[in-house]
Amino acid sequence: MPGESSARRAGGRSARVAKRMAETPREARAVQPGTAGGAYRPLSDAEMNQILGASLTLLEDIGMGQATPEFVDLVVSAGGSLDQDSRLHFPEDVVRSAIDSAAKEFTLHGFSPEYDVHIGGNRVHFSTAGAAVLMLDHDTSDFRPSVLQDLYEIGRVVGALEHLHIYVRTVVARDLESSRELDLNTAYAVLRSTTKPIGTSFFQPEHVHDVAQMFNIALTGDPDADEFRNRPFCIANNTFVVPPLRFAEDSALCLAEQVRVGMPINLLSAGQAGATSPATLAGSLSQALAECLAGLTCVNLLSPGHPCTMGMWPFVSDLRTGAMSGGSGEEALLNAAAAQLINWIGLPSGVAAGMADSKLPDQQAGHEKGTTVTLAAQAGANVVFESAGMLASLLACSLETLVIDNDLLGAVTRTIRGIEIDDETLSVEVIRDVVQGAGHFLGHQQTLDVMQTEYVYPAVGDRLSPEDWADAGSLDVRQRARQRVIDILAQPSPSHIDEHADQLIREMFPIHLDKT
Repeated sequence: MPGESSARRAGGRSARVAKRMAETPREARAVQPGTAGGAYRPLSDAEMNQILGASLTLLEDIGMGQATPEFVDLVVSAGGSLDQDSRLHFPEDVVRSAIDSAAKEFTLHGFSPEYDVHIGGNRVHFSTAGAAVLMLDHDTSDFRPSVLQDLYEIGRVVGALEHLHIYVRTVVARDLESSRELDLNTAYAVLRSTTKPIGTSFFQPEHVHDVAQMFNIALTGDPDADEFRNRPFCIANNTFVVPPLRFAEDSALCLAEQVRVGMPINLLSAGQAGATSPATLAGSLSQALAECLAGLTCVNLLSPGHPCTMGMWPFVSDLRTGAMSGGSGEEALLNAAAAQLINWIGLPSGVAAGMADSKLPDQQAGHEKGTTVTLAAQAGANVVFESAGMLASLLACSLETLVIDNDLLGAVTRTIRGIEIDDETLSVEVIRDVVQGAGHFLGHQQTLDVMQTEYVYPAVGDRLSPEDWADAGSLDVRQRARQRVIDILAQPSPSHIDEHADQLIREMFPIHLDKT
């Protein structure tokens, strides 16, 4: 009867709504941190062999300039040489030996163990990163200088977003003056903002030890402890090269100290095609790989098996103007190829994707982020840095963009998970049951059972009908994201740092972030 059909349909809808609104345990959700990618392979095995061979030739024949004395001693003692132009040459067997001894997988811990990230294989994770100097103001769409409080608020937002797994420093605190204040306060702000794994960077090598002591105090309350070495929850983003093929002296000095304190490292090469690396995509890849392998060799000569990601970040220029183009198809292709190449060599990979050139979280930003992040994830990048929040070719960050991008990351992860095929998912008996019964799947138990395990739902993306959307206020995605940001920042501040430990940190170091 019509009345009975309507009752069944309404009952099914009520059950679906109740199921959708119920909190689903993390382990039962449709997408998980570390979902395996690797289906997209822009390079053949033969082409990857060619790129690796070119990179090894660059290191052996041309070498690296401006090596620190310690790196010179390490490489020369292993069989390398320093020429009359002070270029350090890396023999192929030395580099291959470093690859063999390098960590193939490692755990980047969260301050809370539930957020630990296991990096390696084809497992994909999403992280922020960057050194933006501007923040986009939501109300005016104007840019303003980034400050220390922004670092903290960005971390609080990241901590609440399901599909962002790591919070690496995104903006520069331009309200701080000295390099020591900047290094220490940046590390403190990211530490204080979230219990997820974090990352930061350093200007001076001595600051690495200060920050490691800060982290030990946060973990134990004891300034003389060495617990961070046992549970490293912070990765150092280290741009240790000045392309082409030169070490950046201060960053290289920091690199050695990061090894000594047990801090995982993202060995970052960021040449810009047509400017500081070849304009050909293959040449850009070969130079970036050579530079990363130089860093990996020095690290593993210093401490075999030290945890590192190979941060090949080959950037693209718009060759008409020389401006960086972080959202281009070429950028998407390069970073996917970089991820595939590093994984093929057998090393942990870290690439950059999501670096929209658009100044606003608009349709341009959406297609730029969608293309670059999807290809990097499908290629199996272990960490996709810059994956959320960034605008204006890395010059700016936006809290609302973080929230919008979180929806993108969830959808992308669902695409790399793929489709599970077995007798149960093929649903022959379910189809038979529906055909012989209700005639629809809306209230079927299987539908209710897979709502959270098969599907990902956007947090701020709109799926209402035009009429319902109008009734809800006709809000666009930026407005909905703004409300989500307000809701997150209205929650109680994180309290994972013991009050005694926090006070000790403030007494020992020049911390400028207000207590909250």
